[in-house]
This record gives sequence, C-alpha cells and structure tokens, in this order.
Amino acid sequence: MIKCIIVDDEPLAQQIVERYIHKMGMLMLIQKCSHVIEAFNALQRQDIDLMFLDIKMPVISGIEFIQSLEKPPAVIFTTAFSEHALDAFELDAVDYLLKPITFSRFKRSVEKFLKQTGLPVMPEKKYLYIKVAGTLVKIFHADILYAESLKDYIRIVTIKENLVTHMTMKSLISLLPAGAFVRVHRSFLIHSKHIRSIGRKEISINEHIIPVGDNYRSNIIELEQREKK
Repeated sequence: MIKCIIVDDEPLAQQIVERYIHKMGMLMLIQKCSHVIEAFNALQRQDIDLMFLDIKMPVISGIEFIQSLEKPPAVIFTTAFSEHALDAFELDAVDYLLKPITFSRFKRSVEKFLKQTGLPVMPEKKYLYIKVAGTLVKIFHADILYAESLKDYIRIVTIKENLVTHMTMKSLISLLPAGAFVRVHRSFLIHSKHIRSIGRKEISINEHIIPVGDNYRSNIIELEQREKK
C-alpha cells in the first residue's frame, strides 16, 4: 500500500482528496493535516510515500515546506492558483492539480506517480462490499439504481434486489466512482446510467420515481448538460 497524507487548511478540500484516495485501492490515507507543523510531525513518525499538498497555507507555504525538508516524499500539489506551477515542477513535484479537482484528473496524477516509481497501475474498483445482517455482500457499481438514506441506514436498490446496511450516505459516496453517481436529494443518490427521464421535481430511474431536492438543483442542471453532450 502507498502511504499518503493530505496537507490542506480547507476542510472541504481535505474531504474531496480523502474521498478520491479511498477510491484508489492502492492508496492508504495515514493522516489529514491542517497545517505544515502537523505534516512535519506525521513525516517524523513514519515513512510517507506520497503527499497531497496545498500551496497557500498559513504561516509557511507548501513550497517553502517542501524546500525545508531534507528528504521529502513524492508530492502532488493541490491548489487554486496556477502561478506557482513552475516553482512546483522545479521541486520535482509529481503533478500540479488545480482546484476544483476532478477524480479523473486525480487518478491520472496517481498513475503518473506509479509509473515514476515503477509500481503497477491498478484498475479502479468496479464493486463494493457492504454488510447486510452480519454478512458481507458484493455489489457491482453498474447494478445500483439508487440509494436512499434511512436515518442511520442506507437502502441500496439494485437491478436484482434491495439491500439495507448500517452506513451513512457520506460513507457510501466515498466508496462509489465520482461522476457516475449524483446526489439529487438529501436522502437520495442515483446512478446516472439508469436515468429514464429528468423532470423539475423528480427523476425516473427505471420504474422508480426519485424526488429532486431544491438544494441539489445545481447537480440536476449539471447532469442535464452532461446528458445533452
């Protein structure tokens, strides 16, 4: 496993990179760091193979932090600013990701790191395991129609069956491929592959009618634009 840390003072940015790390089977997240002091301590405690590092950080920038390390790990910069790209590559950075970071772009960066280190590029997982009544059940992503939040549980509706597991919607999203699944309501996540029609207040998934929440309208607009292409 490739041991990673995230160094970013923005909680949302941390969450996005963490979700992407969990999708890549060969990456293991060791720690999320909100400033470089935390990152320095993490590097002292154990060997880290890869660091996802923001540039605009409090007190010390990400670039200054790398320059201060005698033996830094491999680095993929994650930043909202393009003007530091040259400085980053002069430090032999693996890659330079501009926010907002998509999963496909993140995956290419990790694959670049794997090629540089001679490690095999592992395919993205096409399935997940959930625990149902104490038993692990394998579900292929392509078979999922939608998921519904039921307080502390999730009901996953597939082509063949309905499964209920003790899990949060956030945890489920972290296990699924970005882009294929869309949050359309506080309680509903759908697989875009199975959409039959899109309305203003509801979406048809095969024979199922899924409500659209007002707070997720932008996701629907983006989805409609993708479907038109």
